[in-house]
Amino acid sequence: MKEFEVLVTGRMMPLVMEQLESRFTLHKLQEAADRDAFLAEVGPRIKAVATGGHVRTDGALLSRLPNVGIVANFGVGYDSVDAGWAGQHGVVVTNTPDVLTEEVADTCLGLLLMTVRELSASERYLRAGRWEKDGPYPLTHNTLRGKTVGILALGRIGKAIATRCEAFGLTVVYHGRSEQKGVPYRYYPTLVGMAQASDILISVAPGGQDTFHIIDAEVLRALGPKGVLINIGRGTVVDEGALINALQNKVIAGAGLDVFEKEPHVPPELIAMDHVVLLPHVGSASHHTRNLMGQLVVDNIVSFLSGKGPITPVAETPWPPKR
Repeated sequence: MKEFEVLVTGRMMPLVMEQLESRFTLHKLQEAADRDAFLAEVGPRIKAVATGGHVRTDGALLSRLPNVGIVANFGVGYDSVDAGWAGQHGVVVTNTPDVLTEEVADTCLGLLLMTVRELSASERYLRAGRWEKDGPYPLTHNTLRGKTVGILALGRIGKAIATRCEAFGLTVVYHGRSEQKGVPYRYYPTLVGMAQASDILISVAPGGQDTFHIIDAEVLRALGPKGVLINIGRGTVVDEGALINALQNKVIAGAGLDVFEKEPHVPPELIAMDHVVLLPHVGSASHHTRNLMGQLVVDNIVSFLSGKGPITPVAETPWPPKR
């Protein structure tokens, strides 16, 4: 299959690079000294693109690749790819669902426990020598006992989180674009309504224009002064300015965040707060899971270019294409 030429838009894990280089003629956009000249030369020959959230793969880029057939995205979220443009121009977009579901759900429950039980703060207390000097860490005001968790976006990962929450004895409710059949959890048609009914709001929502800042000041007020926000989905879903204000003024009790609006930048106001747990976007960050994700990127490209079609096309670019 060396007759096919593939473009990589940015840094990719060795597993992906090695396999693509062994099968195809590989071009690395990030190494081009003159991007425009590079695309003018190789663009018409590109049949597939491997990309990730670190690079915007939009219509402006894809239009320089008139013969591209597939964009394989590393990650379940693909808001950095203009899937709408791709669908309108006959280009299929794939992502990496399922293989990271359990890892992200595990991370979410760890983040939830760290936030509600102040485990990060209590560890810092111990490491600072305060246990011996000042006595036991103060009793935490919050607990998981008797709480209701509201999940925003009950997809694959949301359902895996819900299952784990049930095992912890939590009541689960959810909000999404529509009510799902066969789901044993109560559905709330509005996010504000679900926030009012929840003690803990967990966001698994993807990024993009449709979800931008949907967790805003009104939602945080509805969550209330004992409420906790956990975001394991995309940082752009939360209005960070409103969140900082809510945390500083005790509109909500705390937050656990694995994602941020302008990664890798984290607002210093969040870093300064003890009642906030911050992780550097590590939801799926194990060798085991990232290798599975990388392999799925490769497998999607190989399957498509061999004429078998994509393995995991996204909703905007179904396969076979709708006529």
